[in-house]
Amino acid sequence: MFGILQHVVTSVGFDLDMTLADTRTGIAAVYDELAVRLGVPFDSAAIVSRLGPPLEVELANWLPAEEVPAAADLYREIYPEMGVPVHTAMAGAHEAIAAVRRAGGGVIVVTGKNVRDARGTVKVLGLDVDEVVGSVFGAGKGSALARFGAAAYVGDHVADIQAARAGGAVSVTVATGPYTVGELRDHGADVALGDLTEFAAWFAGWHEHDVLR
Repeated sequence: MFGILQHVVTSVGFDLDMTLADTRTGIAAVYDELAVRLGVPFDSAAIVSRLGPPLEVELANWLPAEEVPAAADLYREIYPEMGVPVHTAMAGAHEAIAAVRRAGGGVIVVTGKNVRDARGTVKVLGLDVDEVVGSVFGAGKGSALARFGAAAYVGDHVADIQAARAGGAVSVTVATGPYTVGELRDHGADVALGDLTEFAAWFAGWHEHDVLR
């Protein structure tokens, strides 16, 4: 299905958390502050070990359903000040984007993070992207990828494989989130890399030969 692609289709989509951005320290800080304000013993270390699903899904592990919306609002109120400023770029993030740029492709970030905080993170990290789409997860990312014409989608979660499928893109995964290279392959990723430092070399060969490696 993904064997042959035209040379002109080189635009790529990227997930944000734990793909382009290491957001663990910032997210943990926000949950720790939320714990103080709500009097709820969030285990921030456990939470940041499984980033990917929407905020409300994680909060539901700790709070009654009726309390989740207000807690999510408070989390998002805290996040720009405590979370975004301490985010760092994942190893190879800037180089991965540059590789796509050299090939004449565009770059879109498609993430479960809300658009405001996703854009804030992209700005803080100086990531050279064309567009940011937020508040989407799994197959829900597909429409943004298809509209942008992304030939590949890069993510760290098994739900990002679903996103790539939904968007008609090659699923490229990095084992910098909750899954190993082997687990990502077992879940059907077309490409499984150790981290983004391996992306530029893979992308150069793929683009040059128009064949998925």
